[in-house]
Amino acid sequence: MKIRKNDNVLIIAGKDKGKKGKVRKAIPDKDSVIVEGFNLIKRHSKTKGKTRQAGIIELEAPIHVSSVMIICNKCNKPARLGYRELEDGNKARFCRSCSEIID
Repeated sequence: MKIRKNDNVLIIAGKDKGKKGKVRKAIPDKDSVIVEGFNLIKRHSKTKGKTRQAGIIELEAPIHVSSVMIICNKCNKPARLGYRELEDGNKARFCRSCSEIID
């Protein structure tokens, strides 16, 4: 999965299409990410002692990784990512449109 935590992304599908946000959590097992403030769902919860209050809670639900695109820092546009090996032998992500290293 090419998208990581703290990446700025554009949502390209779903009810929040066209909005930009920051990835709060990446879930590689399910190929999904959680973006701050988007794809909100409502959950009804019971109290669990003094730790959690009862009522309707809004939570951020995961979005499939194919529904988001990373925003390049240099060209400030949604971009596809590729991997490139650096001179020191490390692997880094790069923007396919402007060839700028993302990491």
